Order: sequence, then C-alpha cells, then structure tokens
Amino acid sequence: MAEPCDAVDVIMTKRDGKTLSIPQIKWMIDAYTRGVVAEEQMSALLMAIFLQGFTREELNCWTDAMIASGERLDFTELARPTVDKHSTGGVGDKITLPLSAVVASFGVAVPQLSGRGLGHTGGTLDKLESIPGWRAALSLDEMKKQLSEIGAVVCQAGSGLAPADRKLYALRDVTGTVASIPLIASSIMSKKIAEGTSALMLDVKCGSGAFMTEIGPAQELASTMVEIGEDHGVHTVALITDMSTPLGKTVGNALEVRESVEVLAGGGPDDVIELTLRLAREMLDAASTIVEKKGIPGAGVSPGSKEALRRAEALREADLAESLKNGRAMDSWRAIITAQGGDPDAELGTAQDHEEILCPTDGFMTRLDALKVGVAGWRLGAGRARKEDAVQIGAGIQLHAKPGDSVRRGQSLMTLHSDTPEAFQRAKEVLEGAWTIDDNPPEPSSVVIDRVASAP
Repeated sequence: MAEPCDAVDVIMTKRDGKTLSIPQIKWMIDAYTRGVVAEEQMSALLMAIFLQGFTREELNCWTDAMIASGERLDFTELARPTVDKHSTGGVGDKITLPLSAVVASFGVAVPQLSGRGLGHTGGTLDKLESIPGWRAALSLDEMKKQLSEIGAVVCQAGSGLAPADRKLYALRDVTGTVASIPLIASSIMSKKIAEGTSALMLDVKCGSGAFMTEIGPAQELASTMVEIGEDHGVHTVALITDMSTPLGKTVGNALEVRESVEVLAGGGPDDVIELTLRLAREMLDAASTIVEKKGIPGAGVSPGSKEALRRAEALREADLAESLKNGRAMDSWRAIITAQGGDPDAELGTAQDHEEILCPTDGFMTRLDALKVGVAGWRLGAGRARKEDAVQIGAGIQLHAKPGDSVRRGQSLMTLHSDTPEAFQRAKEVLEGAWTIDDNPPEPSSVVIDRVASAP
C-alpha cells in the first residue's frame, strides 16, 4: 500500500500545471480503488489531467498504478511467443476473428482478451456468441491450455485485471473526461500490459465511425500507446486504419462471423483481407523480434541462439496469404471455436425480418458514412445502449455496394436485418445522407493510413 498523501494537494498540484510525484500517483490510484478517495475528488483530478496533461513519467507511473491495482497474467511458460492485438473500435470490425486464426496457425500464441459492444461499435464477444455453444468465460488454466495446444484464445477479461481502470472509466464517462489522450492511452495499455503478452499490435481507427475522427489525434494516441508499451518492456507497434467507411460488407454479430469464415475460406471482401494480412504480418514480425531478443523460455529457446534465429526467420518468411487459401488458417479457426465449446459447423442465427434500401440513381458510390451505418445497425438490434442490454444475433446490415463500386438506380444498396420490424424506420432515418453517388469513381485508397513504432 502506498504512503498516505492528501487528495486535495494532489488535485491542486495538477490543477496548477505541476508534475505529480510517483508517491502521489500511486497513493491516489490505490486509495481511490479502495474507496478512500471520494468520487468528487477523483473527478476533480481527472478534469485537471484532462486540461493539463501528463509528462511521460507521470503517464508511465499512472499506468503502473492501474496495473498494480489487480493481477497480472504470466504466459512465459508457453512454448510459443505471445502477441496480442487491440483495436480502438469501429463499424464492421471483425478482424480479430480471422486474424487470431491466421497468426496462431504459424505457432504464435494470441491471448486475445476482448469485450462487448456498446453504442455503434460492435464487440468481438457478441459476435462469437452467435456461434452455438461458444463460451467467453475461461479460467486462466483453460486459457493457458488452449494457447499451448492451439495457439489462440478469444475470451473475456477477468475482473482482476486493472480494476482501477474499470472504476476510472465509469467516472470519466460521466465527468466529460473521456476524450483525454493520456487517460485513453493509459486505460487501454494498463489492461493490455496486465494481460502479460510479450508484444502488442494496436489498430487505431480513424474516421467518422471511430472515436478519433481526425488523423492528428489518432497519430498522437498511437504514439502515446507505443511509448507506454515500450517503456513497460512490451514490444508495441500501431497501425492507423481507415474507419470513415465500414470495414467489410457486414455489420452485425452473426453476419460478421459469416464474413470472417468467408475470409478464412479464401474469399471475403478485399479490405478485410488486406487488414487481416497486414496486421498478421506485423504480429509475426513482432514475434520474431521477441524470439531473437528474449527467446522462448517455455520452449527452452535462449535469446540470440541458433534456434531462436531459425524460428525468427521462419516467422518472417511465413506465407500469410497462402494460409487463407490452403485451409491452414481455417483449421486453426475450427480448433479455437471447438476448444471453447462452439460448433464451427452450426448454422448461425438469422433475423426474422429484412428490408432493402434501394439506389436512387446511376453512378459510382464515393462515400459511405461508417458512423451512420453503425448507428443504424445498433438501432436494428445489433448493438446495445447499456451494458446490460441484450443484442440480437441476426440483426445488422449487409452492404451490397461500397465506395468505388458502380451502382444502378433501383438496385439494392443494403439489406437491413432485425427481429423487430418497427426498428426499420428508425434505422432508415439515421441512414439519410449516409452515402454519396457521383458520376466518377473515387481515387483508390488503402485501409492502412499510417504506421507508428518506436525508434529502433
């Protein structure tokens, strides 16, 4: 337990733009987690941080204190290098599903602790729970066994990881301090570092459907998280990716699982394939760096040894695109789902009703607003307004055209799916103005906007 401090002194120090000491930060986080510091006092400190910011030392200490508020997982006994991936959230972002399978198929462990959707952004656990029998809650022993035998696990995080962050996030949500890059970065990184992975891949979304709508703040957030990771001994790389348009051609739980399986079977939308393979390449490169520098303790591979160099080279030479064509990644997917009680061959649920949105004119689609599509999917039942709300397995939107596609008047632009027909009108209202159709196609663009990594 940290040495006692005075909460008002801590608040005034940051209010006046001064640097908080390590003892002040450690005590404040610990005391707040234990209920010693009042909600209104922590609210005042959060606003001071929002306005005054953090130095790099303060940010690292704040992150340390949140990690120290709970347990920290340890996967060093595994005979595989570990690499995790975190996305800041978007619309149609089902990348975790095919990505975990691809990376695991090359002998890298992916301990993917995921969450549920809230608002217009979908949740990985909600998507996977549309598979009959699949379960999100695993014990630590079950996680380690699955990582050792199969290479990937996608499950919910236990309540023991960074409990201070959960309490702080709820407070930030009602005090107008969510949009603080130091607080966002430390929130994400405290949980990911506590998960015990050796390397971390960050997918920072940027665009109308993302939390960061502009490139400047997205780059700042990515750089801040990379710095935190590296300062804590976790090899960290970030990609900034486009979320101005929904990812793929489906938004919704079972709909996105079907699309993910299409990708694992060698098909699927180009943007989902592009991002899956780019993130997988980054994750295998990170794993190879870890093997070279740290070895693999659980496999008896020492850093810098001939065996370490051999394994690292094999990871760098891995043919990721081929793994989607030859069934290697699909085999990994089936093993992951089966290990968590799911039936990879089961029919996925569908919505009871559907309605088409027709194209009003001929031309080329040049814009499709991710936020509007995400909110429409939420209104159809694919998302939730509160954490305790249920989601509909089959609800969501199928997109039949994306920016760059030629369209004709009267063709279906999208199909809305829901078990509650009265939701269609509310979804169509938010979709007003969601797309633009012009005479000429837009310039081709990549889903990856930028890459952020620490200096070598």
